[in-house]
Amino acid sequence: MSCARDWTPPSSLHNGSARPAPELHLYNSLVDAKVPFVPAAGPGSRHVSWYTCGPTVYDSAHLGHARNYLTFDILRRVLEDHFGYDVRYVMNVTDIDDKIILRARRNHLLEAYRATATDPSQARSGGVARDARAALAAAQAKQAKKVGKAHAERKAALERSSDPCGPRGDGRVVAELDTLLAQEEHVAARLAGTLAALEALGPSADAAALLGVAGDVLAEWLDAARGGEVTDPAVFRAHAARYEAEFLADMEALGVRPPTVLTRVSEYLPEVVEFVRGIERAGFAYSTHGSVYFDTAAFRSAGHTYGKLAPWSVGSVALAGEAGADGKRHPSDFALWKARKPGEPAWPSPWGEGRPGWHIECSAMASKILGRTLDIHTGGEDLRFPHHDNELAQSEAHYHACGCRQWVNYFLHSGHLGIDGLKMSKSLKNFITIRAALESISARQLRLMFVLQAWERPMTFGDQVLGEARSREKSVRDFFSNVDLALREAQALADAAAGTLPERWEAEEEVLQAALESTAELVHAALCDNINTRGAMDALGDLIKAFNVYRSARGPGSASPPQRLLIRSVASYVSRILGEFGLEFGVTSSAGPEAAVRDETPAVLDAFAAFRDEIRRLAKEGAGAGQVLAACDSVRDGPLVDLGVQLEDRAGGPAAWKREDPAVLRAEQARRAQQAAEAAETRRAARLGRLRRDLDRFEGLAALPSVPSALADRYRFDAPGEPTADAGGAPLDDKALAKARKEVAKQQKIRKPLEDALEKNPDFLEQLRADIAALELEGGAQGAAAAGGAG
Repeated sequence: MSCARDWTPPSSLHNGSARPAPELHLYNSLVDAKVPFVPAAGPGSRHVSWYTCGPTVYDSAHLGHARNYLTFDILRRVLEDHFGYDVRYVMNVTDIDDKIILRARRNHLLEAYRATATDPSQARSGGVARDARAALAAAQAKQAKKVGKAHAERKAALERSSDPCGPRGDGRVVAELDTLLAQEEHVAARLAGTLAALEALGPSADAAALLGVAGDVLAEWLDAARGGEVTDPAVFRAHAARYEAEFLADMEALGVRPPTVLTRVSEYLPEVVEFVRGIERAGFAYSTHGSVYFDTAAFRSAGHTYGKLAPWSVGSVALAGEAGADGKRHPSDFALWKARKPGEPAWPSPWGEGRPGWHIECSAMASKILGRTLDIHTGGEDLRFPHHDNELAQSEAHYHACGCRQWVNYFLHSGHLGIDGLKMSKSLKNFITIRAALESISARQLRLMFVLQAWERPMTFGDQVLGEARSREKSVRDFFSNVDLALREAQALADAAAGTLPERWEAEEEVLQAALESTAELVHAALCDNINTRGAMDALGDLIKAFNVYRSARGPGSASPPQRLLIRSVASYVSRILGEFGLEFGVTSSAGPEAAVRDETPAVLDAFAAFRDEIRRLAKEGAGAGQVLAACDSVRDGPLVDLGVQLEDRAGGPAAWKREDPAVLRAEQARRAQQAAEAAETRRAARLGRLRRDLDRFEGLAALPSVPSALADRYRFDAPGEPTADAGGAPLDDKALAKARKEVAKQQKIRKPLEDALEKNPDFLEQLRADIAALELEGGAQGAAAAGGAG
C-alpha cells in the first residue's frame, strides 16, 4: 500500500490570504512533521478544542502514564499561559473495557480461590501446586503462540521491506514488530522465571507462597474456566471506580491541571449507540451476531483514507491488536459494538445487549463536547495505531454526509517512556507506579525530567535523566536563593545609607539586561518551535549564569551596589517561564510572588537559645575549637534545616542564609549521607580487597620452604646457609659459587617482604587476619543496616 500522507491544513493556511504565517509550529503525527498551528476557527481565534485520551482504569497508573499526562499538561499550559489560547480540554475515563472486565473478573475469582486455598488440607494435598503448574503451562503455551506469530509477521514484513518494488513504509512496520517481538519475548522470559520460582519453592510450600509466585497466571487460568460465572455488575463498577479515584489523586499529586470536561464512557452510552447508528446509516458499518463492525472497504471506496497516522501498520494483525471474530468481512475491520458474552457487563442497544468497542467512545464523547472538528487530539505513541487511526475513520464516516475528510487537524503523540530497553507497560510488569515513584522523586523533579525531553520522542527512565533533572532543579533553587540573598544584602546597604542607594547603571547592568532580553527572544523562539521546553530551559540556564556573574561583580565590597529592580526583573521572568511549565519554586517574598511565610520567630528563638546553651556549656568545660565548630555544624544541620534555612559558609566573608523547603534540605542531607556511605563502602571494599591479596601473598611466602630446602636439588649448604657444593657433593668453583649465590639472593629477595614485616611486627599475619575480619564484619553490619532502612 502507499504511504502518502493525508492531511489538509486548516483553511486559513491555504486560502491565498496575505496574513503572516503563525509563529507556533507543532509536530503533527498526521504528516510526521512540524507544521504551523492555526485553530479551526482561524488565525485570529484564541479558542482551541483539545481532546486527550484518558486512562483505562483497570490498574494503578505508572510513570509511563505520568510521561503522557505531564507532557500534555506542560504543552497545554504553554498554549494557555504563554501563547494565550483559551483551551477547552476534554479527557475521557474509560470505565468500560476488555482490560477492566478481565482484571476485575480475575481478581474476583482469585480472591475466592485464595479463601479456599488457605485450607491446610488442600495445601498438603498439592491442589494449589497442581493448579499453579497447570495455569503456568497454559500461559506458556499461549505466550509461545504469540511469540511465534510476532516472529512470522516480522519475517514477512522484513521480506517486503527488502523488495525494491514493494510497498513503502514496511521498514517502519519492521521496527514496530521488532518492538512487539521484544515485548512478547520479555513476557515469555518472565513466565519462565515464574516457573523457576515455583520449582524453587519445593513440595512443602504453603498456599500463600504458591499464590505469591503464581497468582497472576492462576487468575488467568481461573478466568478461562469460570469467567462466565461472574455476573454481578458491581464487581466491574467497583474495580473501575477504585482505580479512577486513584488516577485522579495521582494527577493532583503531580500538579496536572484538571480537564475542562471529564467524560466517562458509562455516562455517554446513549451517545455511543447513536454514533454507531450514524455510521451504520452512512453505510460504513454492518451488524453480525449482535456485534457491529466498521467496514474499512466501504470507507475506502467512498474516497476516505484508512490509516492516516500509521499507513505502514494497516494490515498487520499483530499490530491491530483485535482478534478475528465470526462475521468480520475483512481483517482490518474493527468492532464498534460488541455483543454480550457470559461474564461481561452489558447495556441495551438496537443490536441487542452488549457494550462499546474500544475506539468508539472517544469519537462519540469528543464529538458530543467539541463538535465535528477538533483542533488537537493527543495520546501516547502506542495509541497511534490502531486506536487513533480507527477513531479518525469512524468519525469521518459518521460525518461523511457533512463532507468531513479530517476530523482532527493536529494529532500529537507523546514518546514512549522506556526502561531496560522496553516500553514501560503493565502487561510487561516492568513499571513503577506513580505513587511508588513519588516516595523518592518529587513531583517537581518528575515534571522537570519531562520538561528537559523532547515531548514527541521516546525517552529512557533512569539515573541519567533523573540526575539531570535534580541538577537543574538545584541550579534553579540556588538562583532564587541567591536572588533573595542579593536583595537582602542590597537592603542592608540601603539601611546603612539611610534608605537610599545609587540607581545608576554601569556596564554590568547593561550586560545582564541584554542577557534578559536575549533570553526572552530565545525562549519564545524555542516554544514556537514545537514547544521545545528543553531549549527554553537551556536559555534560562544561560540567564542564570549571567545573573551569577553579575552577582559576583556586585557582591559585598563592590564599588557599586546591586540594582534591585533589575534583579527582580530577572527573577520575575525566570519565575514566569517556569510557571508556564508548571514548575513552582517558591520565590521568596523579597524576590517575587510567594505566599506570606508563617511567623517562625518562636522556633528561631528556641534554636538560638539552645545553641547558646550548648556554647556556654562547652566554654565552661574548656572545650577546644573542634568541639565549638562541631556545635556550629550541628545547629546548621539540625534546627536550621527544620526551619527551612540553608546556611552557607563563605570564604573571607560572613555566612549566608537562604530559605528552602525543609523536605528538600533533608533530602539533600540524605543524599549526601548516602553518597558518603557509598564512598566509605567503596573505600572499605577496596581496602578489604587489598588486605585479602596481601594475606594470600604473605601466607604463600610463609608456606615457602627455607632457601637451602628450596635449592636442595641443586646445592649443599653449610650451617650458616652458604652454598658450598653441588647436589652430588662436588665443591663449587668460583664461577659456580657466584651463580649459586645469585640464586640464593633471588630466593631471599622473594621472602624478604615477609621477613621485613615480621621483623617490625612478629604478629603481622595475625594482625592482617584480624583487620580482614573486622572489615568483613563492618560490611555485614552496613548491609544489615541498609536492609533495615529499606524495610
